Amino acid sequence: MLVIVGTIVVIACVLGGYVLSHGQIAALWQPYELLIIFGGAFGAFLTANSGDIVKASFRDMIGLLKGAKYKKQDFVDLLSLLHDLFNKVRKEGMMGLEEDIENPDNSKLFNNYPRLIKEHHLIEFLTDCLRLMVGGNMDPHELEALLEVELETHHHEQLAPSHAVMKMADALPGFGIVAAVLGIVVTMASLSGGTASIGEHIAAALVGTFLGILLCYGFVGPMATAMENQASEDGRAFECVKTALLANLRGYNPKVAVEFARKSLPSKVRPSFQDLEEHLKGSK
Repeated sequence: MLVIVGTIVVIACVLGGYVLSHGQIAALWQPYELLIIFGGAFGAFLTANSGDIVKASFRDMIGLLKGAKYKKQDFVDLLSLLHDLFNKVRKEGMMGLEEDIENPDNSKLFNNYPRLIKEHHLIEFLTDCLRLMVGGNMDPHELEALLEVELETHHHEQLAPSHAVMKMADALPGFGIVAAVLGIVVTMASLSGGTASIGEHIAAALVGTFLGILLCYGFVGPMATAMENQASEDGRAFECVKTALLANLRGYNPKVAVEFARKSLPSKVRPSFQDLEEHLKGSK
């Protein structure tokens, strides 16, 4: 929602200030300049990135309208799932989780959380880590190093679309200059058309520079930053899982291990100790 509000504020303030200073809105409508600027930047964007990153960029742009992937209730469910898993380990040992982690879609334990079971990347991360814990006696420091590598890779992949869009934003002022230069070329070719015609062509050329800068700093650049922030927020769920698994591997009981994970969450999505405690009691 803030993406839409911010965009409206940018348009209203820029155009409002222009109109109040006696500018004519019609003079800013230069479709050929837009074609040069945005078309050129988008073509460069396609050249620089793989098909997967291009698709992910459009997906993340649309995702900005939906907000963060994981809401507060999702983290309550995630902490509850981790608590259930650790309780089962405590009662049946690590081997008791083998069937659950090999086929989470058919696991009663995982299916108690239908919203989370749809998050395939998160569930895959969790089950892969549990397989390592089931399959061998891993030292917590060894597992932590391995999880850090995996999370770094995941974080890099999640941020790739926002970085690609930011590079496209950085290119927009340059293409605005290209449009302006081409506008001057057109102006020079029409010197015999009189001062009115020359003035129109020069105005159109200057609009090209204006549009390139406005698109960069008013729209595309902020959108890329918002995509980066949202990707970082969504990565909190993976950090939460990592913290809980390491605490459990170090021998802490389920409640304490889950508390470690709860403390790792940012305040706006972190459930209170009492809320989580009541939820755990209610799910029994």
